[in-house]
Amino acid sequence: MSEQKRLYRSRTDRMIGGVCGGLGKFLDIDPTIIRVVVAIITFPFPATILAYFVMLLVVPEEPLDVPPSSPLPPAQ
Repeated sequence: MSEQKRLYRSRTDRMIGGVCGGLGKFLDIDPTIIRVVVAIITFPFPATILAYFVMLLVVPEEPLDVPPSSPLPPAQ
């Protein structure tokens, strides 16, 4: 069974809030292309800015991939 893809804001590939980086990961497209498309669409459709900030608030941040912590050996 394949794991379902989830849309997250990127923690590592971000310019403002990681929305375009997360979309790039989700769609398997270079995030720079997403950023350019968003910039071009913003001129004729200023509501794109509002959509970006709504996604910034609604889309969760990418979870941290921290392995479970193991107890540290006692200090000597």
